[in-house]
Amino acid sequence: MNILIDEHLPPALARALDELFKGEHKVVHLRDKFGPCVKDVEGIEALSREGRWVIISADRRITKNRAEYHVFRNSRLIGFFMSRALYKSKLTKQAERLLAVWDGMIELAMRVEGGAMFELPMKSTTRFPQLKL
Repeated sequence: MNILIDEHLPPALARALDELFKGEHKVVHLRDKFGPCVKDVEGIEALSREGRWVIISADRRITKNRAEYHVFRNSRLIGFFMSRALYKSKLTKQAERLLAVWDGMIELAMRVEGGAMFELPMKSTTRFPQLKL
């Protein structure tokens, strides 16, 4: 599965996850894929044209901005957006949570339609609340 880590998380996290899951998943950072300053709508549309991608994001603005939300919901992408508490946590806690929920996140992403958006919770390892506008 192709997985993109957004610009609100460090590129080193994407590289570490890519190395950890090499041969099973391809994990890239937004900046490595598109360079700096890509607009959300442009990135979403480009990734959707490539096929199914999972987006791991610390930026919930996409879930609140109507234009970005509409483009995402009509894409082939699956989004996992960190909860506010997780986003405000240290990188070590964020990485720990990603690893704890990784299998469930991938399993869910394989079952749902494109355009789905979920919250990456701070505590639960089995429940991913679906995000709505």
